[in-house]
Order: sequence, then C-alpha cells, then structure tokens
Amino acid sequence: MSKGPILIDLDVEAVSPADAPPVPELGEAALPAMARHLGRPGGRISRMGRWLGATLAALITAWIGIALWDFVSGLLLTRPMLGWAFGGLLGVTALLLLTVAGREWLAYRRLGQLDGLQAQVKAARDGSRDEALKATRKVMALYQRREELRWKAQRVDELLPDQMDADAILQLVEAEMMEPLDKAALAEVESASRRVATVTALVPMALVDVLAALAANMRMVRAVAQIYGGRSGTLGSWRLIRAVLAHLVATGAVAIGDDLIGSVAGGALAGKISRRFGEGVINGALTARVGLTAMTLCRPMPFVARQKPGTAGTVKRAMTGLFRKG
Repeated sequence: MSKGPILIDLDVEAVSPADAPPVPELGEAALPAMARHLGRPGGRISRMGRWLGATLAALITAWIGIALWDFVSGLLLTRPMLGWAFGGLLGVTALLLLTVAGREWLAYRRLGQLDGLQAQVKAARDGSRDEALKATRKVMALYQRREELRWKAQRVDELLPDQMDADAILQLVEAEMMEPLDKAALAEVESASRRVATVTALVPMALVDVLAALAANMRMVRAVAQIYGGRSGTLGSWRLIRAVLAHLVATGAVAIGDDLIGSVAGGALAGKISRRFGEGVINGALTARVGLTAMTLCRPMPFVARQKPGTAGTVKRAMTGLFRKG
C-alpha cells in the first residue's frame, strides 16, 4: 500500500482566479433600501402586540387617574384647603403633560416631513420642471421664517426663472439655501467630535467618557436636526438615533473605502505617543461619522450641488480647533 498522496488526473480545464467575474460594488442607490430594510427589522411588534400594549397603557393610566381622583376627593372631604391645593397642582401637572406630549408629537411629525421632503426632492430631480418647482416651494416654505436665510431666498427667487430644467432648479436651491445650514451643522459636528476626543483623552475613567460621548452624540444629533428644521424632541431624537444607526449599518459595506479608516489609522498612530490621546482621536472620528450621517438624514436635499463632507476632513478641522489659540 502506498504511503504517499494519491493523485488523480481530471480532464478539466484549470480555472484561474483572474477569470472570475468581479464582485459587484454596492452603489449609493442601494443604500436607502438597505437602510429602510434595517430600520424595519423582521422582529417588529405585530398589530396584536401593539393593541395589547395600547390597552395595557390605557388600563394603567385609568388606574392612576382613579387613584388620584379618589385621593383628591378624600382630601376635599377631610381637609378642603389641602384638597383644593392638591387638585390645582394636579391640574397644572396634567396641563404640562399634555403640552409636552403635543410638542413631542409635533417634533416627531416634523422629522417625518423632512423624510418625505427629501424623498420628493430625489424624485423631482429626474422629473419635470413643474415637479422640481413644487419641491422647491416646499423647501423654501420650510425656511421662510429664518432671518439668516432671507437674503438667500431672495436670490433664489431672482435666479429661478432662468433655470430651464429640474436638475438646474434643484442645484440652485441646494447651492444657495443649504450652504449656511451645512456650515452650521458641520460646526456642531466638529464641536461634538472635539469634545468627545478631549474628554476621552483627559478623563481616565472609562465609564465617564462613555457617558460623555453618548450625551455629546445625542446633543449633536438634536442640534443637527434643529438646524435643518427638525426640532426633534425626546422621542424624535431616539427615532433619529435609530435611523442614524440603521444608516451606518447599511453603509458599512461601502465604508471600507471611506476616509473613516484614515481617521482611525491616525488615531492608532497617535496611540503610539499616548494611548488615551489615540483613543480620543478614534472616538472623535466615530462621533464625526455619526454627525455626518445625521446631516445626510436630516438634510431636506441630498448632496448633489454641494460636496458631502468627509470624516477625515471633519476630524482634522476638529482637532485643529482643539489647539487653536485665543
């Protein structure tokens, strides 16, 4: 019996790896669909579960209301002055809760309007001139009360009749109206990135810098949404954070070529000098990535006429501002 390997000749033509078809690249057009799919996972609550949650919430609310009513009624019978005072306090509390709930609903609805407006602008770019004008009017109406954009709006009104097609109209509106908003939003992102990097580099306790980074990211996302007209409340902020994370996961397949790798590599290089400083650069780069994603989602117009800011440039400006004098 042979102890060596057994070789069997096959009459099959050898295939070279160079002859294999290239792996298809994931284009930007596929990313929104991926984000929508990830934003609506298969494990979402069913209609029966939502009805169960609503009925339980109604029962708990009714139970609390009846208990408070009985308490106030008992005070009115035994201690009238204290009962009236407590009843007035309860009424003021209920009014404040209704006001907060109304503001939260309006903020949530405002974010939904931004999503719809962005989709309408995308569709109008390949449509007719009338569709582009309709989308333009909605964008202009969104910022009609912003004093810092009044001169920009007047310039758009002057140049709009000279634009002959949909793409030219939307590029004009984006170039004029989005410029100051992009600068303000980018300044918020750079400030948050710088703050996170500083806290990570200076605070030795891991839990503290994690909480500081979370708070800075939440504040940054809310500020970006407010700059573009979102005015997100608490529920709206969580919805926006969820959308940002879904978008980051959806774009992870193409982020390998993004300049985020350069920022992380720079943080690793800085880590050779100081470990905490290197971690600060990396955390700052991740914060900048979240902020730029929030800009993409909150912006009512996609980046076409204006160049989309990159992570490396944002981190570089943020770190430069960290050591800026005076």
